[in-house]
Amino acid sequence: MVNKLSVTSEIGTLKRLLVHSPDSGIGKVVPSKAQDWLFEDIVHLDTIRRDEYDYYTKILLYFLDPAKIKGRLAEIDAPENKRNFYKPEHADFYRSDKVIELEWLLADILENYDIRVKLVASVTAIESCTYQVQKDLLTYSPGELAKLFISGTSREKQMLFAPIPNFIFTRDIGITIGDHVLLNKPAKKARTREALLAKYIFFHHPFFEAWQDNIIELPDYSHSFLLPEEEEENRKITLEGGDIMVISSRHLLVGVSERTSPEAAVAITGIMFEKGLADKVTIIRIPRKRDYMHIDTVFTQVKKDVWVMLGNFSRKTIKHEDEKAIERLLEVKKEEKIKILQFHKDAPENPVSFESLEDLLADISRTDLHCKGEVRFIFSGNNEFPYNAREQWTDSCNLLALKEGVVLGYDRNDKTTEAFREAGFSIVHVEDLLPQLEAGTVSTDSIKDTLILMPSAELSRARGGFHCMSMPLWREELSFSETV
Repeated sequence: MVNKLSVTSEIGTLKRLLVHSPDSGIGKVVPSKAQDWLFEDIVHLDTIRRDEYDYYTKILLYFLDPAKIKGRLAEIDAPENKRNFYKPEHADFYRSDKVIELEWLLADILENYDIRVKLVASVTAIESCTYQVQKDLLTYSPGELAKLFISGTSREKQMLFAPIPNFIFTRDIGITIGDHVLLNKPAKKARTREALLAKYIFFHHPFFEAWQDNIIELPDYSHSFLLPEEEEENRKITLEGGDIMVISSRHLLVGVSERTSPEAAVAITGIMFEKGLADKVTIIRIPRKRDYMHIDTVFTQVKKDVWVMLGNFSRKTIKHEDEKAIERLLEVKKEEKIKILQFHKDAPENPVSFESLEDLLADISRTDLHCKGEVRFIFSGNNEFPYNAREQWTDSCNLLALKEGVVLGYDRNDKTTEAFREAGFSIVHVEDLLPQLEAGTVSTDSIKDTLILMPSAELSRARGGFHCMSMPLWREELSFSETV
């Protein structure tokens, strides 16, 4: 196994990532607690697993670790095998070192008794469990304990504390920046246990041993605990990975959003410059709305010169170019504001401002990625009202690039799919692609400029796309031998 930690773009060929498949905790989200647990709805567990997320696992394995799956599809999905291939606790689990399951890593570190004692004490403390529960948990096997920490449910099927259903959104536990990992600081209480488990995995699993000195944690302000409660709350450093994009080897994007605070953006910028991890940091402040949540819900990258984005933040919308003169002057349409400042390491006191998100992304393509031709934008819902807002809500802008030009998206976003087709992309449903990959009539190397549509009836209700459901650990370096 080549043990490498390296991410210098959003679109370099994906070689290794962290994922977490939907666990039983998702099936225990109740309507009265759904929003507290950061779910907009309750989802059907068997459907989200068998009919949707399993396809994600299969396509990732075909692209990243085909030896685990090729020639075995019929056997893997045979009813008598009860999905054991997809279950981290089962002996038949796929155990890939390229498509890496977080629950598997957690069970691994819990084999160490000292770590098990510390993590049991930590989890039971933050969940206000009794000392008896703490003692009982020390009798669990590592696999049982890993399952409990994530689902909240004991081996006796009793709910001891809340599940952490957002653990499937592995992008938010941390982000790989070059050969460093920046750990999150969640804004919401519901994600506290996620951050704790992630910290133990990154600091204790042998896989990350070589990079212990490269793990970055954001400290709170010194003596922030002395501030009045309201002021302390307003000045909190909070960060989730969906607000960080490694756009090139020397340029980082940081979102300020509902989940990532301005204080975090300031801290990250300073750390990037001090550690020499970036020459430019662009801070993108988006409206603090649940509709947007992170910057990766309003745009992601498809190719060096192609982006998918929400039209609300396009050049035309920001400049009101489609409005009549009187309407423009009176600002009849109150569009949501976005603020973009780009800080340069050699002159941080003189940031560059961008009027629209479209302007920033075009500049990235030309300046950072050396594109010579037109920079193209594919808009959510094909920029048609009301489909633009509807499809952004179901993650039309939250795409994962398996390699440059080949992205995963939800099949329900019809108008966005139409926009991809008009932009010259091939469209293929994963249900049609997998048999071709299995038969060898198509290879992953031969797939170019393609939107792979994934089933999404239940997954989309969890409010996160495949960009959210991935934490890349290794992408190949982009080649600039040919300019676009």
